[in-house]
Amino acid sequence: MMLKYLIPPVIACAMLAGCSSEKHGDLRAWVKEQDDLPRGRIPPLPEVKPYAPIEYAAFDLTDPFKPRKIEPPKNAAQAGGIQPDPNRRREPLEGYPLEALKMVGVLKQKDTFGLVKTPDNTLFQVKAGNYLGQNFGRIIAVSDGAIKLKEIVQDSNGNWEEKEQTLLLQE
Repeated sequence: MMLKYLIPPVIACAMLAGCSSEKHGDLRAWVKEQDDLPRGRIPPLPEVKPYAPIEYAAFDLTDPFKPRKIEPPKNAAQAGGIQPDPNRRREPLEGYPLEALKMVGVLKQKDTFGLVKTPDNTLFQVKAGNYLGQNFGRIIAVSDGAIKLKEIVQDSNGNWEEKEQTLLLQE
């Protein structure tokens, strides 16, 4: 009874073994065909240049990643610098940036006055000595075509410096 179950697998194996006359014959033929083809040339490797170290000679230059000053002077006036007066009473035109203000005219009486218009269309009369803009700008001269002023601005190191600005007459 057991024999009856073993006969079909044995016959299947025998048939499979009879079908293959040579193992991997097609693969052997393809390899032989490839061996007969002309071969390409591989270019030689490029010549490697020897390493030449470069000396770094920038040790005496300023390092951009370190602050230049450890701390700003306690009192810039004592250090010989300029600084704005924090106790001075602010004028109305110091509440506007200089770029927002327009010189619209000149008024001559005893002194020469400049007429300055604010963004909210308010007109102010200014003369030399008045303050203008948000950078502590003090008017030094009023002429027919411009108002010249000196602003006190702070640089990246925390020092105060004077900067001249001009507000030109707008037509």
